[in-house]
Amino acid sequence: MTAGLQGQDNFAGLRLQHWRTEPRADGVLVLVFDRAGAPVNTFGQDVLIELDGLLERIALDPPKGLVLRSGKDKGFIAGADIKEFQTFDEKGVVGDAIGRGQRVFQRLAELPCPTVAAIHGFCMGGGTEIALACRYRVASNDASTRIGLPEVKLGIYPGWGGSVRLPRLVGAPAAFDLMLTGRSLSASAARGIGLVDKVVDPAKLIETAATLALRGTQRPFKQRAMAWATNTLPARKLLAPMLAKQVARKARKEHYPAPFALISTWERASGGIKSLLAAERKSVVKLASTPTARNLIRVFFLQERLKAQGGKEHRIQHVHVVGAGVMGGDIAAWSAYKGFEVTLADREQRFIDGALARAGELFAKKVKDEAKRPTVAARLRGDLEGEGAAQADLVIEAIIERPDAKRELYNAIEPRMKPDALLTTNTSSIPLTELREHIQRPAQFAGLHYFNPVALMPLVEIVRHDGMDAETERRLAAFCKAIDKLPVPVAGTPGFLVNRILAPYMQEAIVAFAEGIPGPVIDKAALKFGMPMGPIELVDTVGLDVAASVGKIMADFHGQALPEAFKVEPGKRGKKDGQGLYKWENGKPVKPEVPKDYRAPEDLEDRLVLPLLNEAVSCLHDGVVSDADLLDAGVIFGTGFAPFRGGPIQHIRSVGAAKLKARLEELAAKHGDRFKPRPGWDAL
Repeated sequence: MTAGLQGQDNFAGLRLQHWRTEPRADGVLVLVFDRAGAPVNTFGQDVLIELDGLLERIALDPPKGLVLRSGKDKGFIAGADIKEFQTFDEKGVVGDAIGRGQRVFQRLAELPCPTVAAIHGFCMGGGTEIALACRYRVASNDASTRIGLPEVKLGIYPGWGGSVRLPRLVGAPAAFDLMLTGRSLSASAARGIGLVDKVVDPAKLIETAATLALRGTQRPFKQRAMAWATNTLPARKLLAPMLAKQVARKARKEHYPAPFALISTWERASGGIKSLLAAERKSVVKLASTPTARNLIRVFFLQERLKAQGGKEHRIQHVHVVGAGVMGGDIAAWSAYKGFEVTLADREQRFIDGALARAGELFAKKVKDEAKRPTVAARLRGDLEGEGAAQADLVIEAIIERPDAKRELYNAIEPRMKPDALLTTNTSSIPLTELREHIQRPAQFAGLHYFNPVALMPLVEIVRHDGMDAETERRLAAFCKAIDKLPVPVAGTPGFLVNRILAPYMQEAIVAFAEGIPGPVIDKAALKFGMPMGPIELVDTVGLDVAASVGKIMADFHGQALPEAFKVEPGKRGKKDGQGLYKWENGKPVKPEVPKDYRAPEDLEDRLVLPLLNEAVSCLHDGVVSDADLLDAGVIFGTGFAPFRGGPIQHIRSVGAAKLKARLEELAAKHGDRFKPRPGWDAL
């Protein structure tokens, strides 16, 4: 390195806000990314412009090596600035933004000196793409270090050269596994596929990176051979159809075009790096303007809004769960897994034992380090006598769905609770006004409604009532954040938000099934719309008894009669009995064959979906949630409602409220008053 660069004279005149240089005595230059005024590093256009100028200067008088590191304590780089990206889409200048990122990263890749990305903490999207533009990558072995390319979750794919460089580095199979799923890898897993060259302790990260820049390394022959062999033209022609077929099993092309566009672009692209980058840019720009990408980006911000509620201060250390059934036991296990001390009570030890056994299965699956499992398991204790209630900061009741049984429990347990402890119910549909009678401290009572399966469903409804204190809601929202759940505050009306909206959807499916429409045909219609699971399979999964119970509550609420199709026979409640609307074997439905000449009614999809949309409008009109965005977020994360449609209200606005209202009126004339538009349509 020249004396001029060591003294940083080469950067004279550059006004740096987001980057700083740290020359080393060994001739390596450390380039530090520390975005001004932001808690995490993201790539905005001003960041890229500043980096471009820096790289231009570095190329004129290159050091012996360049190490790229983060100036933030908690992470490397989170990716592109999504808010800024959204504004570029609105202005129609996404192509310029993507082109700039490609040019800057290519300038980094072409530097006449070795370059090393020193990765600690999260490294996502554009962070991974700039790391790929470096010659080498070193990652810390800290548990917080995760490397991924999640762009597919936003309806696009890596567009700053990532989709070009990754297959060439690690081979097509590993590269597409990462890009098509959007999942992230630990440092050791990234090393295993060749994405990372070395994994070290955080304290040794920069020294190791500098040494790697000076001495280099040779990647294993097997990795290099795989990278070359799987990117040849014959290999692309062979692998691309296989990859597309795998994606098609999970997603429809018309719903989620990005994975298919990624595969197609890789299959067809040819020529040098400029040609490959041009093909990537053209494809990603086209995807960015699709309704799918715009809605998925909207869903991303809805998720961020839910995460931001409540803050961090929940003042909860000990959780006491009453009811060791499927829901109560799984709530207890999840809370223990997430670091809380948990006691689990029930009226009989056998129920507690069953819940502890299920918890053991969860811990075995989630806690990869076997040595740590006993510590996690020790946080969950059976408590037949219910003594944990006196030490708990949060009590969660998850017993039978009977108001009288719940009130009796509250009368017994509340006098033993600490003065500042919170009492909550996991009821799925009972109005809290029916439960708070005789509660001594209604201000500290709320609903905390989880969804089944607890380990997979991200949403928790915080159910309000008019006597609840705002501090109770805030603490519960912070607790939800601490256990990696998304809280949505809802009014304590029957069914709350998610079950109220799901009830008419499942009801109409059961009515259609009773009319003789085959279950697989009904499920297929819902899947075509974009639902994650067909409603007949869903009813069997939650249980016909549960569906009938919620259906009765909602029918009473709307002044209607529950259809006769809701018949619950002993031993035929669905998945839990092995028999319901479908037969179940090994936890999976056995769906009957549908005659090839069978034709589904033309209005079947509308019959299923429009009651759901109608109820969503009614919930918004009734103030079940405070605004349309919260409603869309709750329904997406609580039901899996087609994310690419942006949520029920967003979908209504996209299609046209007047058009859908008119269609409801047509269905009401043909099938009955249950389809009549509810109040609220004219306000959309």
